[in-house]
Amino acid sequence: MPWYFWVSPVAALLLLWGSLMLRRKQRLLADMPTSKAAGVFIGMSELKGTAESEAHCTSHLAELPCVHYSYTIEERWSRLATETYTDTTGRPQTRTRRETGWDIVDARGESPDFYVKDDTGAVLVKPEGAKIEPLELFSQTVSRGDPLYHSKGPYAGIPNSDHVRRFVEYGIPLHTPLYIVGRAREREDLVAAEIAADKEADLFLISTRTEEKIQSGYAVWSWICLVLGLVALVAGMVIIDNPRNTPFDPLRYAGVVGCYVAVFAVGWVWMVYNSLVSLRERTRQGWSLVDVQLKRRHDLIPGIAAACAGLATHEREVQAVLASLRTQQQATAPGKPGADFAGVAGELRVVIERYPSLMANDGFAKLHAALVETEQRVALARAYYNEIATALATRLEIVPDRFVGALAGIEPPTLLHAENFERASLAVRFE
Repeated sequence: MPWYFWVSPVAALLLLWGSLMLRRKQRLLADMPTSKAAGVFIGMSELKGTAESEAHCTSHLAELPCVHYSYTIEERWSRLATETYTDTTGRPQTRTRRETGWDIVDARGESPDFYVKDDTGAVLVKPEGAKIEPLELFSQTVSRGDPLYHSKGPYAGIPNSDHVRRFVEYGIPLHTPLYIVGRAREREDLVAAEIAADKEADLFLISTRTEEKIQSGYAVWSWICLVLGLVALVAGMVIIDNPRNTPFDPLRYAGVVGCYVAVFAVGWVWMVYNSLVSLRERTRQGWSLVDVQLKRRHDLIPGIAAACAGLATHEREVQAVLASLRTQQQATAPGKPGADFAGVAGELRVVIERYPSLMANDGFAKLHAALVETEQRVALARAYYNEIATALATRLEIVPDRFVGALAGIEPPTLLHAENFERASLAVRFE
């Protein structure tokens, strides 16, 4: 059997695999809730905000303040080439033709660390290793008489140059709205999250496009790959059959197409199963984040009690609030009764407003600020859990995901309910 017999089925399988992987990425984005900057926790995260940096770079061509840019300068060349060919009589002949093309004469860029900022704060992003989808900042083609030719490009030219250069630059200017998906980890310099490259991450994307456009792009290319795989399979059969003068057999072609569809169906079930399992694990992680934040808040109680020692006038009301906090040192499992989400920051604020002298105690003021921040973290963790649990529950109601979920034994999670959560706004300034 000739080697080219395998080219068509291998190409079809590779295209089918590409279709499934694109669909998997589309589902990953669809199932992942958007986190606020103050609520980014360890693990896969999705953020929307603006690009900010105190130490930004300046793009080379457009000269704009950016958090990322890259440019290329190409120079056109042309030359005469002589080639030998055989004419219709079998005699060797020579002819001259003009060749032309473009060579890169300069290409550079910068991608410093930057922050993505929203209404709750900012998160550090380390773009090295990310797939970056920037904006076009500059595009111009000029001849040697234009000042741009040498002011931004190298002085030396290339052999056979036409003295025409093409300048193209892409980048992310400051304050540009961004959509970021990547794995968050703890920073080394302080207690905060950062988003950086991770070998185990399914995706690390920094894009100036919206989430909706990215998802639709993955879906469209998934269908294109699937159809191209089918075309490659059928075309390969035609190419193999023609030299052999094999008569057209519609049943054979239908059987091959049916096998292709069957392989895709099996791969699709496998992809859906893995994505549902991944979503279930992210839901469990979301619940554990709530527990972690409640434990963090509970650990602040001894400090608050020490700061309030000796304030006999306020002791009864303050201790009542602290007692309420003590009941929330651990999270109650979803669906079970508990006082996890009473929102006690508001109660403590009422006490402070009634007795302003409390804020004169510097230690109490700092601990109160930490408590309010923790209340916000608890609220954000709860919101994250509810959003990702809703995504899983929705998937398990949609056909045919519902049947795959039933085969995997995945049950819809229970949502958390609360009325008294407070979300304090964190001000972040960039000079």
